[in-house]
Amino acid sequence: MRHKDKARITLHRELLHQMLRIRRFEERCVELYSSEKIRGFMHLYIGEEAVAAGVCQALTSDDAVVSTYREHGHALARGVPATAIMAEMYGKAAGCSRGRGGSMHIFDAARGFYGGNAIVGGGLPLAVGLALADEFLGRNRVTACFFGDGAVAEGEFHECVNLAALWRLPVLFACENNQYAMGTALPKSHAETDLALRAASYDVVAWPVDGMDVLSVADAAAKAAESIRAGAGPHFLELRTYRFRAHSMYDPERYRDKAEVEQWKKRDPIDALITRMKTAREIKDEDLAVLEKDVAAEIDQAVAFAEQAPLEPVEELSTFVYSPTPPEGRTMPAKQGEAAS
Repeated sequence: MRHKDKARITLHRELLHQMLRIRRFEERCVELYSSEKIRGFMHLYIGEEAVAAGVCQALTSDDAVVSTYREHGHALARGVPATAIMAEMYGKAAGCSRGRGGSMHIFDAARGFYGGNAIVGGGLPLAVGLALADEFLGRNRVTACFFGDGAVAEGEFHECVNLAALWRLPVLFACENNQYAMGTALPKSHAETDLALRAASYDVVAWPVDGMDVLSVADAAAKAAESIRAGAGPHFLELRTYRFRAHSMYDPERYRDKAEVEQWKKRDPIDALITRMKTAREIKDEDLAVLEKDVAAEIDQAVAFAEQAPLEPVEELSTFVYSPTPPEGRTMPAKQGEAAS
């Protein structure tokens, strides 16, 4: 077998592995949420795995990632340990955000993962700021910013893309166009539904990508990242994808036809890659069984870790809320039942 063929098969297997990890992790989260082990809001990524796996494959360990509240997949693909993510879902102190963020605020600065941002479009200014810092410090780094089609209707999208283009900042704008901003279909909120065209109006290199095909995503992201590193300025990928589940676990999902969802499920990115690999004789059923077994073991370990991890002590609840050393001339707020010092 030629080196090129080995590299291709290795890439395909890695992408499949990442998508399976994301899918199975979230399927377990549904079970845990239903049994009230996980509480609060939870937004699932099921159906969109090709985007996270494909884009993150193009990034180096030095690059930065900014995400949305639908970020479990991004965090896993970025390399945040499943144990730390699951503990965060449980609200445990061992979580990557010390249990203070939960499902919507996963954060791991050591791995360049800057949220989990709950405000629609809220990650865009952060990404531009990170890229600007890289320019000042002379770092050849790419900041990948994930956001949904709904964010394109927000003012900060236009401000950020315009500024990134003016200053030729190294940002990869990864728009996950899953056709619905919460419960609003794209044509009902955007006069121009070609989102890549709208980004191109700011003189940004932009093109649409089949977000249900992980190989197309990986190829587009690799080309964009290479161009950005070469100094070509920001790039925009409109990743046309679809979420198979409702907007959140609380969503009754009355805004779209079930037949539409079933039609999109026929394009499941995981099934599509498996079919492609089997046709090319790159994987066998026994190989798939091993992959599934490894993924299941990783998730079982993550759940066991989260179950056993301690909650944050009550005494620590004000940590990171109030400064432990108040500025000169100021005093700490008194605790309940105590006089102010």
